[in-house]
Amino acid sequence: MSAWYVFSAMGFYPVDPVSGKYEIGTPLFPEMQMHLSNGNTFTVLAPTVSKENIYIQAVKFDGKPYSKSYITHEQIMEGATLEFEMGNTPGPVWYK
Repeated sequence: MSAWYVFSAMGFYPVDPVSGKYEIGTPLFPEMQMHLSNGNTFTVLAPTVSKENIYIQAVKFDGKPYSKSYITHEQIMEGATLEFEMGNTPGPVWYK
């Protein structure tokens, strides 16, 4: 459970480790970086996350709108930036 919590606090977590997919959820921190063994860096940004702003309004992946409810292990390992726009009310569904 502790590993799941660490993932979830970053804003994504594995549901099925075999699939290589991580479901997107609410991050706890405004910024987080993972320095990967291959030299790449995976960054998660949620500058407006707070006790009140817990609802995902939109997601960007490397600066482009992202409409999937998951990211993949390959995307993480390539190094990228996952950015969350947060709000204090549930917004429209941002994923398809």
